[in-house]
Amino acid sequence: MNILNLFKFLLFIIIIFSLPISSFAKANFNEIVQQVSKEAKQKGISSKVINEFKNKTKFIKRVVELDKSQPEFKLTLDQYLKRVVTPTRIKKANQKYNENKKLLAQISKHYGVQPRFIVALWGIETDFGRLTGGFSVISALTTLVYDGRRYDYFKKELINALKIVNGGHITINKMTGSWAGAMGQCQFMPSSFINYATDWDKDGSKNIWTSKPDVFASAANYLKRVGWSNQITWGRKVFIGNYNGKTDEKKYNLLSYWASKGILKANKDNLPNVNVKARLIIPDGYKKYGYLAYKNFDSLLNWNRSNYFALAVGTLADSIKENN
Repeated sequence: MNILNLFKFLLFIIIIFSLPISSFAKANFNEIVQQVSKEAKQKGISSKVINEFKNKTKFIKRVVELDKSQPEFKLTLDQYLKRVVTPTRIKKANQKYNENKKLLAQISKHYGVQPRFIVALWGIETDFGRLTGGFSVISALTTLVYDGRRYDYFKKELINALKIVNGGHITINKMTGSWAGAMGQCQFMPSSFINYATDWDKDGSKNIWTSKPDVFASAANYLKRVGWSNQITWGRKVFIGNYNGKTDEKKYNLLSYWASKGILKANKDNLPNVNVKARLIIPDGYKKYGYLAYKNFDSLLNWNRSNYFALAVGTLADSIKENN
């Protein structure tokens, strides 16, 4: 093999191995539907559901566009909080808490999750059930499987979605959600639905789309199962202008340790003298303020791996007056 041919061969190898695995044998959309149907049958999905899947599933171009689009700029934490924890949303959160106080108290007692956090998650995720997404979850997930960028992940979620339909919890037509497959008023992916969704109202279906009892209980069950404790809150904003220690966002220390290093409450009062551990988070651009995050903060991160999200939920929860 001469030098030119060797160069061409090496270039070909580089190009091939830079492609996603799915690009080697990317089938057309109908072939993906057939492949998933075979796997669904092996997983025990009924012929009725599989036939409905074959007949009703459509390619959604917009889903691919949304999956591949990247934001042009990143919001700062303060910009993000101003967008998602607005005065209007704070007012609405308190209204929704008062409207559902009795139900929330029952669910809170059962799962050991404070009602204000259930309401806050509901508010941040879908504006209290108002914005749940209008995409067909089955079609969106199938489109994402076909696109192939995260083939294995979305195929598992698609099979789980079909299991949910097979279980009688929702029909394919009514299974709506975000372009990425997050469903209902608590925006569960199908795998989260299978692991945590709850039929609190005992009507035979785990209905996170229109049943508030099921939505609240499912959210509370999720938090409890990932380690939530109702003995502590999520954390707190703190003044760090006098801080004289190192910053390791993974390191937990007692509040007394942080106090000894000069950290104060956001209003510059002393930190509470309680036996609670926290880790220090200093968002980009923050100089005199940061956050002490308790273990419950990690439970919120389990829900959504974003400090911004968890801080927004905590901030909104703190605005809800549970004793009024």
